[in-house]
Amino acid sequence: MNTEQLKKISTGSGFIAALDQSGGSTPKALKAYGIDGSEYNGDEEMFDRIHEMRTRIITSQSFSGSRILGAILFENTMDRSIDGMSSSDYLWTVKEVVPFLKVDKGLADEQQGVQVMKPITGLAALLDKASENHIFGTKMRSVIKSADEDGINAVVDQQFEIGNQILQAGLMPIIEPEVDIHSPEKSACEGLMRDAIMRNLELLSEGDAVMLKLTLPDEDNFYSGLVESEKILRVVALSGGYSREEANARMSRNSGVVASFSRALTEGLSAQQSQSEFDGLLDSSIQSIFDASNT
Repeated sequence: MNTEQLKKISTGSGFIAALDQSGGSTPKALKAYGIDGSEYNGDEEMFDRIHEMRTRIITSQSFSGSRILGAILFENTMDRSIDGMSSSDYLWTVKEVVPFLKVDKGLADEQQGVQVMKPITGLAALLDKASENHIFGTKMRSVIKSADEDGINAVVDQQFEIGNQILQAGLMPIIEPEVDIHSPEKSACEGLMRDAIMRNLELLSEGDAVMLKLTLPDEDNFYSGLVESEKILRVVALSGGYSREEANARMSRNSGVVASFSRALTEGLSAQQSQSEFDGLLDSSIQSIFDASNT
């Protein structure tokens, strides 16, 4: 594990840009960016368009390691290049932004009020490829919708089980048990999830640490014990469907938690904007998320 990257992620000021929409969520991301489904044919052209969008974001003068700690990619982006360099090498060597890789294969159908991850086939080979591409860490997402203790334990236990495999491969896992912001039992879900995380942290090997990516809680500083744990490298927060304004407001009330926003980062960006308009909006978005993360 790169020690410079480790130091940046653990102590740096800024946030993590989530640029990891994959097959299922890419059409929606492109539509928000002003590219309709009629403008591409099939998956390959769709992934070409999303890579053009991501390249425009990453190469923008507004996007750099001065305010952005890391960026989460998905496999298709890792396999492509930016300005003649692998995407992950470009992020670190040119922008000083630490590269992460989304490794999950999506969500299983809901059971017990939760969606665990589908089996991650070929994970060992993917982790090897990530290491070859100088990826620092990984991200994988599950979803919690109801305060069912067995369901929530299943989500968190699965995350840590795979997280241990990722640690053994020399990468830093971001464990993401997302609590649905629309859940009528959101606070109760957060309590049960926090208990399950604390239980799993006690089972980690001596000296190991993980990262957490959590929904912004209903109770401010609800995760302060996790933020302070020596077994947690960093707690980052997802925007989870909140607007950028709402997500930033909640973020600023949770000390020590930094953002890992996706839709809230790209909100308002459009393929039709001139480069100066695009850079200007991206700059103000990045600054607002940076400010909210540094509280």
